[in-house]
Formats: sequence, structure tokens, C-alpha cells
Amino acid sequence: MKRAEIVKIIKKEKIVAIVRMKEQLEVPAFINSLIKGGIKALEITSNTPGFSEEIANARNLYSQFGVLIGAGTVTNIEIAKEAIKAGAQFLVTPNTNIEVIKIAHTHDIPVLMGAVTPTEVCVAIENGADIIKLFPAGSLGINYFKSIKAPLDKIDFFVVGGINLSNIKDWMEAGASGVGLGSVLTQTTIREGDINPIESTVKKFIQLIQN
Repeated sequence: MKRAEIVKIIKKEKIVAIVRMKEQLEVPAFINSLIKGGIKALEITSNTPGFSEEIANARNLYSQFGVLIGAGTVTNIEIAKEAIKAGAQFLVTPNTNIEVIKIAHTHDIPVLMGAVTPTEVCVAIENGADIIKLFPAGSLGINYFKSIKAPLDKIDFFVVGGINLSNIKDWMEAGASGVGLGSVLTQTTIREGDINPIESTVKKFIQLIQN
């Protein structure tokens, strides 16, 4: 699948689920619940034990169903190389690292690049970032996002950090192209002691964001 096609799917879906687990054994069941709930794009973070192995496993299991498997927390080119070798279809960073864009695009893989300031956003876009990940969005606040979006209105922003069922519509109405969902999903798992509630939570997010 080409880079442009992957970007198109991510923008259409509007949600990237973040898989960040403390134990590798927890990863497969969590991913399965996300996909049953309707997730079509997910990132397995580099600080999840065995992340590259789980990327390869997820690709083997779910690519036939049109699910995109990416790598998250790709802070440097060493992690990028490992993720790409494992089969990651897109890379997501918390930081602005131009070298990550270069290596990803060499392999025709898109990058959702983390940025906070107008300078970081513009540097990332000028160097080919496919989507800007505004992080941590919740700490910055919607008013900050509106301020940065006003002069940079042609840029696609995915907001990540602090997004929940109560505020997702506000973020989308403020101009976000999509969201990244992480702890709002994993906290459900821990609280309930059962991964099944993930499916219903995901479905609620999808219903809200598509509306």
C-alpha cells in the first residue's frame, strides 16, 4: 500500500488507537478488542514490550481486513528502522524529528509527527510530515489549538492527549482532522478487569467522530 493511500485512510477514519501496554502478553487481546470495536488504524508504541514483534504479528493477523498497523513513540531513527523492518505501515512521533520523516518516506511510509509550537509545526510540514500530531493536546487546551489552527488552517492536525467522550466533538468542531486515543481506552481495561468494554467504548467514539 502506498504512502498516499495510507494517509487517505487515516484521515477518513479520523481515529488512531494507541496501544501502549506494560506487558507484551496483554497486546494481542487488546488489539483484537479495538478491531472488533471498529478501529481501522492503530499504533503500537515503542515502549510496549516486544513492540516490533507485536507489529509483525498484528500485520499477519489483520492486514487482510484492511486494518493499518503503525508504530508509535518513534522518537529517533533507530526506533524507526526497527518499526519499518517489523512491517509498520505508518510512524507516529511525540517529537519533531526530521530524520524520522526522511527514513519513513524512503520506504513510502507516512509520518504523523508530534509538534507543539507554530515553528515545530511548520518545520515538520516543510520537511514532509503527512499529518501533525498536536501533543499533548489536553494540556494545551482547545483555545491554544484554535489559535495555532487559525494561521495554519491548511494543515491536518490529529489531537492527542486528554481526548475523551465528553470533549471529542468540541475538538473536531474546533478544526481537528482526527484524534489519537490512548489511556482513555486502556484505563477502561484496568478499571473493569475485562477487556470487553473496550469494544463498546470504541464504538461510542466512532459514532461521535463520524457524526
